[in-house]
Formats: sequence, structure tokens, C-alpha cells
Amino acid sequence: MSQSTLAINKSGRMFWQDGQLIYNGKYKIEKYLGGGGFALTYQAMHTKLNRRVVIKTPNISVQRDPDYPKYVERFKKEAQMLAMCCTDSHPHIVQVFDFFEEDGRYCLEMQYIAGESLWECVQRQGKLPETKAIKYIRQMGLALVDVHKKGVFHLDVTPPNIMLNFDPNVPNSGKAVLIDFGIAGDMSPPSTLSRSFGNKVFAPYELTRKGIRHPTVDVYCLAGSLYYAITGERPTNSFDRKYDQEELVSPKQLVPSLSDAVNEAILQGMALEAKDRPQTMEEWLNLLSSSQANQTEVILASDVGVNYQNIENLLKAEKWKAADEETTRVMLKVAKREQQGWLDSESIENFPCTDLRTIDQLWVKYSNGHFGFSVQKRIWLECGGKVDYETECCVGDRLGWRKNGRWLREEGKNTVLSGSALFTDLPPGHLPWVDPWVGRDGAWRSLWKGGATMLWDEERMSGWRSAAAVFFSRVQTCKL
Repeated sequence: MSQSTLAINKSGRMFWQDGQLIYNGKYKIEKYLGGGGFALTYQAMHTKLNRRVVIKTPNISVQRDPDYPKYVERFKKEAQMLAMCCTDSHPHIVQVFDFFEEDGRYCLEMQYIAGESLWECVQRQGKLPETKAIKYIRQMGLALVDVHKKGVFHLDVTPPNIMLNFDPNVPNSGKAVLIDFGIAGDMSPPSTLSRSFGNKVFAPYELTRKGIRHPTVDVYCLAGSLYYAITGERPTNSFDRKYDQEELVSPKQLVPSLSDAVNEAILQGMALEAKDRPQTMEEWLNLLSSSQANQTEVILASDVGVNYQNIENLLKAEKWKAADEETTRVMLKVAKREQQGWLDSESIENFPCTDLRTIDQLWVKYSNGHFGFSVQKRIWLECGGKVDYETECCVGDRLGWRKNGRWLREEGKNTVLSGSALFTDLPPGHLPWVDPWVGRDGAWRSLWKGGATMLWDEERMSGWRSAAAVFFSRVQTCKL
């Protein structure tokens, strides 16, 4: 036998041993990564290029299937299709480098994605913030739009197949990459699909029962992956929904702070019957986009005749500090508090919802869902949504308005915003930082005019706490 001799494990699956050289020493097997109904994957090192790769090859455990030769032939064709899908080096699709034969087995050399899967990430740290989860899922959706145009369906767009790639030296560098493209899902015999964890939990019943291939299958799987990312819980199995009349638990029931629009997008994407789902990936992404105010145009509406064009121009140019200052100026104008220079509780309670919504939509749109009052409200709810000091400290820490247990004042945030800082360098919800808000006692007014200390005195924060509670309550009332 050659040095690439195959070993058989107890389940009958073929595997190469760790450290084994294959294909005339071109690849060194490092470890077995796993496998689905049809294919097995290995982490390997390209010995000549010193490049880590993934090698995928058919699983001999399905050789007894009478259609096995047909599936092997499709393996070759799908390898060509996958190579075509990533011709333009799509940043969110795993890349194919080579296709070869070893010991009578066809092998696909693919890009190795450093990082962890969405499944592993949520298992490790729990549910993801709404904005971050949508960022990853949108990246997957946009990749699938391109792939569907080429007539390819993934059929297993599940958390284990969504890799989160990070560069530890680059802040906020995370991006999602879709792996196992066109191999596990689109090629497996229908009888083997149910073996896969992903298909069991996230697939619509028409795929695992009838092997139906259609864009609505990918829509269901991706919506299910978003459900998992946001709630940290697996959705109700589609078989149980179909045949045992079990109900799909609404994600908002598990995460009360979840926006209504995202909740609705998930539920529509996971509609039990394919005819009731968005029929294309583009259609489903449009539902998701509306939840992040990514509409092509924000209507600059105002109940008091205020012009928001300058805020939009500054945000469009990514001049975050100037936009933040303009937002404060405009809000004082809306509330007719320009002379006072601060907002009291009464002016916040009566702030027009139309104007609050316009400002929020502008910030959410041009920051790609990173900033805005609605983002701040979501974080407040995630921190408990209570009117107490512990909750407000949690909000301050999450928004980056506190440092080392102390509340930052205007000078502190301006240093963060100086130069050409990217919005992703700042915590979600950090802006707009509408200063100064005060409570009924006017504490901020005197402190604001009286000194230039970088950090607020902890004992004089009662005014902020009162105003903050009133403000988030107003945002909640206005249904942002």
C-alpha cells in the first residue's frame, strides 16, 4: 500500500491518519474535521506552499447506495460549479484551489478559514447582539444571491457551516464565510440528509423528506441561523411543526428587546410551507434591510419644520463627530431649548416622535445599524430595561459612556471621535451622544457650565440618571 493508505473506522467511514502525506507528498493531513451525509473534511498543510487548506472527499459509508456512482459524478460537476461561484474571490464564499484524485477518491482542496463557526461562537459566548448577528447573516445572504444566480443552492446554510473569520490584530475585523458549498447539501442522497446536525435542526421539512431544491430552502435555513444567533436557542424542528403541530417559538418571546421588524423577518423566512416564505433571497434580505433602516432614502420628516439635511450630509460623509454635534443642536431647536442649552425631563417627554424617528433612521442607515437611538434602546432593554443605577451603569459600559467605572464627559468622547476614526472603532450605540441631558434637578446644567474635568463626579450623576430613564422611555413610546 502507498503512504496514503486508507484506514477504516468503526462506523465504516474512510479517514486519513494525522500526519499522513497524500498526493505524492503535496499535502500533509493535520486532523479530521468532520463530515456529513456524503463528504468528509480534513485540515491539511500544502507542503510546497506552506499553506493550510481543507480537503474534502466523498464518504465511502454511502457506497452501498445504488446511486453512489451518480453522486460521485455530481461531486466532480459540483466542484466545477463551486469553482465558478468563487471565480471573483467572493469575500463570503469559501475558495476552491484544486481538484485531484487520490487512491481512487476525488478530492477538493479548499480555503482554510481561521476562526470558529457561528455554532461554536454562540455555544461559547451566548447569543449575539442583534446588530452583529444581522451583519453576519446579511453577508451570507448577499453571497447566496450571487450563487443562486448561477443555479446553485447550498441547502445547508446552518450555524456549523457559517465560519466567523477574525484577524486578532485588526479591531472589528470579523466577517462570515460560507463553507461546504454545493457538496454536503446539494449532493447528498435524501436518505443521508437527516444525519447532518444542521439539516435536522434548521432545514425545512420539504428538503429532508423530499429532497426539494429551491431558493426557499436556503431562505429557511438562513432565517433559522439568524434565529439561533440572536436567541442562542435552536428553533423548533420543522418535522415537529408539520406533523406534531408544535409551534415555532417567536424569537421575540425569547429576546423581548428584539426589534419587531427582525422578529417578523425571521418568522416569515421560517414559514412552515415554502409558498408562504419570501421566494428569493433578495426578497428576504429586503425584509431584513428594512429592520436596519437601510432603505434607499430616509424621509426627512419633522412635526415642527426642522431641516435634517445637514445631519444627513455629515453622516453620509462619515463625519461622526460633526454629525453628533449637529444632532445635539437640532434636538435643542426641536425642543425650543436653544437658549437653555440642555434638555429637561419635560422636553424629552414631549419630544415629537416623528423627529426622533427621523434622527434615528439617519444614524442607523449611515452607520449600517451601528448607531442610533433604537440601538441604544435595544441595549438598555438587554441590560434589563429598568430605571435603576445598576441598569444605567450597564448601559453606560455597553455604550462606551463610562470608563473604569466613571462617567465620561464631552471632552472624553471627543478624543475618541477625533481624526478619521471609523464608526466600527466605537461600541454599538455609542452615538448620538446628545449632551447635555439633565433631570428635574438641573444637576447637569451647573456641572456643565462649571468645569472642564474629563470625568463626571459619580455623586452628581442623579440628573443624568433621571433624564436617561425618561429618554429611553420616550424612545420606547415612539416605537423606535
